Amino acid sequence: MEYRKLGNTDIEVTPMAFGAWAIGGWMWGGADINEGIHALKVSFDLGITTIDTAPVYGFGRSEELVGKAMEGIPRDQYQILTKYGMNWETHEGEYFFDTKDFDGNLVKMYKYSARERVKKECEDSLQRLKTDYIDLYQVHWLDKTTPIAETMEAVLELIDEGKVRAAGVCNYSAENVNDALQVLNLASNQVPYSLVRREIEKDVIPQAIKKGMSILPYSPLMRGLLTGKIKSDHQFKEGDSRADMKYFTSENIRRTNVLLDKIRPIAEGHSATLAQLVLRWTMEQPAMTSVLAGARNEKQVRDNIKALDVKLSESELAAITKAADEFELEEK
Repeated sequence: MEYRKLGNTDIEVTPMAFGAWAIGGWMWGGADINEGIHALKVSFDLGITTIDTAPVYGFGRSEELVGKAMEGIPRDQYQILTKYGMNWETHEGEYFFDTKDFDGNLVKMYKYSARERVKKECEDSLQRLKTDYIDLYQVHWLDKTTPIAETMEAVLELIDEGKVRAAGVCNYSAENVNDALQVLNLASNQVPYSLVRREIEKDVIPQAIKKGMSILPYSPLMRGLLTGKIKSDHQFKEGDSRADMKYFTSENIRRTNVLLDKIRPIAEGHSATLAQLVLRWTMEQPAMTSVLAGARNEKQVRDNIKALDVKLSESELAAITKAADEFELEEK
């Protein structure tokens, strides 16, 4: 398996990471716990040693499943990337949105990354993950009620204590990143990026290249949209948040499938699926170090990992990019 350096740290990660949001079930219309654990084990056995998770993915469930799946495996053989800063336990921080727990109860979600909260969340994550350190600790979202410097100082303390190896951010603008860099070195910025969502090419990617940071792109398949399997009349299960996203309107599903039809011959030429082609294209974009690919079962893991075998020529990469350039999203 190929390994890539995470930013300017000595941490090495696989070019594809197991994205563990979906196995937590939250906002995905549920998930089978045993299938999730099995998927993680299969992913590791196939060489994907990098796992991205977060406390909020299933209100602790995703981290717990990672801990169970990796139990007994020497800790230096896999890399845990997790997060902090999403608060559903109190009403502290910046209100974000309403959601529901697994029993259907209303939960108010806040973005909260004050110093003591960060320290507490780290201890909780270590316990759930059954480990004594986290490879990459990432703020999940910017909390406007807490100075960025305060948040980063807390992570710096965790690094000094040996509980965290490197610091990262998620969903940070270029300006936010500059503020954080005044306090500590950042290894990465985890942001949404895909064929149909490329706004970070304007400033976030150039900044990462200049600062020696990695981009960890999430939703490279746009939560299944870029697999070609979702049609305009698709009905989502109750609790599936995709139904409320602008990318999943009937018209935008149609437009996306037009884009996919343009690049389908390239996929067929490599005996690859559209999803595998899209994942490989994403891996080849500037600053992309480890592409997060979510999976809820063994089949999805095996399908995703085949993207590593797809070798695209410069002309093929350019053709895919050209097709993406022609895509236009219909705004709600």
